[in-house]
Amino acid sequence: MTTVDRPVDVLLSDGSTVQLRPIRPDDAPEIVAMHGRFSERTRYLRYFSPYPRIPERDLRRFVTVDHRDREALVVLAGGRIVAVGRYERLGPEAPEAEVAFVVEDAHQGRGIGSVLLEYLADAARRVGIVHFVAEVLPANGTMLRVFSDFGYQVRRQFADGVVHLSFPIAPTDATLAVQRGREHRTEARSIARLLAPRGVAVYGASATGQGVGAAVLGHLRDGGFAGAVVPVHPTATTVAGLPAYPHAVDAGVPLDLAVVAVAPEAAPAVVADAAAAGVHGLVVIAAGFAEAGAEGAAAQRALVRAAHAAGMRVIGPNCLGVANTDPAVRLNATLAPALPPPGRVGIFSQSGAFGVALLAEADRRGLGLSSFVSAGNRADVSGNDLLQYWQDDPGTDVVMLHLETFGNPRKFARLARRVGRTKPVVALASPARPDGPGSSAGPDEVAVAALFAQSGVIRVDTVAELLDVGLLLANQPLPAGPRVAVVGNSSALTGLAARACAAQGLTLAGGSPRDVGPNATAAEFAAALAAAAGDDGVDALAVMLAPPLPGQPVEADLAVALPAALGPGKPVVVTVLAGRTVSGLPAYGGVEEAVRALARVHRYAEWLRRPPGSLPELTGIDPVAGRAALRRDGVDIAGLLAAYGIELVDSVPARSAEEAAAAATRLGTPVALKASAYGLRHRLDLGAVRLDLPDPAAVRRAYAELSAVFGTDVLVQPMVPPGVACVVELVEDPAFGPVVGFGVGGVATELLGDRAWRAVPLTDRDAEELVGEPRAAPLLRGHRGAAAVDRAALAELLLRVGRLADEQPRVRALTLNPVLARPDGLSVLHASVRLGAAADRPDTGPRRL
Repeated sequence: MTTVDRPVDVLLSDGSTVQLRPIRPDDAPEIVAMHGRFSERTRYLRYFSPYPRIPERDLRRFVTVDHRDREALVVLAGGRIVAVGRYERLGPEAPEAEVAFVVEDAHQGRGIGSVLLEYLADAARRVGIVHFVAEVLPANGTMLRVFSDFGYQVRRQFADGVVHLSFPIAPTDATLAVQRGREHRTEARSIARLLAPRGVAVYGASATGQGVGAAVLGHLRDGGFAGAVVPVHPTATTVAGLPAYPHAVDAGVPLDLAVVAVAPEAAPAVVADAAAAGVHGLVVIAAGFAEAGAEGAAAQRALVRAAHAAGMRVIGPNCLGVANTDPAVRLNATLAPALPPPGRVGIFSQSGAFGVALLAEADRRGLGLSSFVSAGNRADVSGNDLLQYWQDDPGTDVVMLHLETFGNPRKFARLARRVGRTKPVVALASPARPDGPGSSAGPDEVAVAALFAQSGVIRVDTVAELLDVGLLLANQPLPAGPRVAVVGNSSALTGLAARACAAQGLTLAGGSPRDVGPNATAAEFAAALAAAAGDDGVDALAVMLAPPLPGQPVEADLAVALPAALGPGKPVVVTVLAGRTVSGLPAYGGVEEAVRALARVHRYAEWLRRPPGSLPELTGIDPVAGRAALRRDGVDIAGLLAAYGIELVDSVPARSAEEAAAAATRLGTPVALKASAYGLRHRLDLGAVRLDLPDPAAVRRAYAELSAVFGTDVLVQPMVPPGVACVVELVEDPAFGPVVGFGVGGVATELLGDRAWRAVPLTDRDAEELVGEPRAAPLLRGHRGAAAVDRAALAELLLRVGRLADEQPRVRALTLNPVLARPDGLSVLHASVRLGAAADRPDTGPRRL
């Protein structure tokens, strides 16, 4: 069983793409050709001998593998095999295998060896191999570093002139950190080459100056791009006043980026031409691809495959373009004729229309731009790639995203958590979820916001709100707490601001709101602000400026006096009516907008102050046993839960009074008798549950009463100590992937949708927050004299359910209901599981695009 059953595209350390797939018997000629391109040194280091040619017997063995005891993977660049890696098990069912790989000389030093080792280890683990061994010549320092730098605990022995290596291949925190670090560097480099190109080729710019290609060409030329701009045209010698060439390579200048504005049927020829010129990436402005139907989707897939085969990445198709305001670059490869002023905010927009609105509004409000990418159909480059790039970009301090869908939500959450620790991430994303599998409603709008907040993302609902928050983050420090001083020259405005603060969960500082009156001079207004700014009980300021009245200070006086009164260290939002401006301060046209932006930034600052959670070690986890419980004929629910350390209270089905009495005798009285239908098993209020039945006779009487109302099928369970009924759910959410929900049980809480949700994988902090977040959570802390339950046990249960979701992708939904929580622990009374095809876990396993 191999880790890849069809070709996958991966990024190398230089940001270029290659293809990786299992070897095939018909690869024999390519293997021979690659061997012929090896230098004598490469052959000697791999085979420990000159090995000038591959004998036919060896060749057949090289290309014929069983994908279990013997595996081989090849790497293709430019359509030809440039590397091969293989393992061979050391005996039938042995837990060890020998691993080796070789890379063509021209492609060494690009990280191919690390990629092969990553995929080979993953494939080997799937068939029970737990150790790799390798033999390496001491002179082969590159290969020795591949093994030692991967994070494995490598044992070395030197004998007979060879270094013998042995290491376990189970994933560890160290290997995962290495893998994630390489992923970050490769994806960031691939984007950096597109946003700071040495030269740009433009395909599809008409000589008449009409059309989108000509528009982008004009914006590149007029925007002062620092590199070469090369129109590619089959016949014209000049386009838009620039020399044009029939092929990009004819220009004789280095080209890193190609802007493509041709019809889908012409795209393959453009990809080939750009590849021949050494282009690193394509920005496909043209439409008519996946958004146009099945035929366009096929053309889009072919475009991306061809680009990746040539080592290029693709932005788009059907996108607005890319921009970089760095004075050393000055790139405007977009359909927008003008860009916002240079600044320190990076903007990603999936939609071209939203991208136009974002750029125009940012320009109007003076929000400075560092770089901009519109992904369009997002066939390749996505918001995740831009997060990787912006994390280390010294010119970007704030990240703003417009997201229509999540291609890889789990990866987005992981990257946002990491990036958000140093740079705030603001996302305009709809709370609506596409239809997904299962009957559970899953996260509602409030829960969707919580799922974003779990990753430190500031979610907003409109373009205006995105700019509101971005403007504050780009110009002001983060608040140290929730206390807001409200100062203004209108009692109506300051009162409105005070109410807005309360509605947004902010606290009014002492002495607020303060109205200096409509006739206050600029000096009086400044003094009030200075007093508030200097107050240790104030974390942020909200300033309200009413329209001027006759005799009021002139606008220029306020514009100078107010900023001067505000020292550094505390954020300020200003509500400006009637067109006033205050230089250097984020200004808003309404009170609610200003306070809402401040509240969202405050919640982000709170998230930053909380220590990040960790993935705790859990005892008693057996993923193999968990998979075994997912049988072809159904699921062994008790066995599945037991594999993750979750004990399910015994439950014996019965269809007659005698069967129920016999079950009670076997379990030991007292017992509980319940209607078998899932929705009735916890409905004491409907009389579907009878408790504390002391003997078989009582069981028979209870059965007669239950069966008359709810049917003959019942469940018999031993009595457990009472507790607070809780519900734990696992849902495969179509937007966020697997999510875990928690709530207090009961009809009322179910009607109100009182559930808290977190995305998998769960950290210890996620689990603690889940337990405390539902509105009915005070029942768990001891309500009206009741004893507090063991919330740590509930948190551990949630962690175990999260681990199950992570490791068993066939489990598409799981419900534990009820879970009785007590001061001394908990009991899981009932569980239901729904299986499906293994859901994709795109952020697990080896790196891939």
